[in-house]
Amino acid sequence: MITVTRLNGSRVTVNALLIETIEEIPDTVICLTTGNKIIVQEDVPAVIEKIQAYLSKIGFIQATVKSHDSEG
Repeated sequence: MITVTRLNGSRVTVNALLIETIEEIPDTVICLTTGNKIIVQEDVPAVIEKIQAYLSKIGFIQATVKSHDSEG
C-alpha cells in the first residue's frame, strides 16, 4: 500500500498492486485496474518511487530479480 495526497490535501492509501497506469495531464492521475481514478499532488516519479519502495518492502522486487537471475 502507498499513501498519496489528493488535490484537496487529504491523504489516501492505495493498493500499489492495483495501479495500472500513472499519467501527468497536467495533474497526476493514478488509474487502477478496478477502473477508479485518483488525482494526486505527487508527480509521476514520486509515485513510482513510492511503488518501488513498497514492492521492495514486501520482497516482490527481490523475488523478481532472483527469478530472472536463475533463468539465465
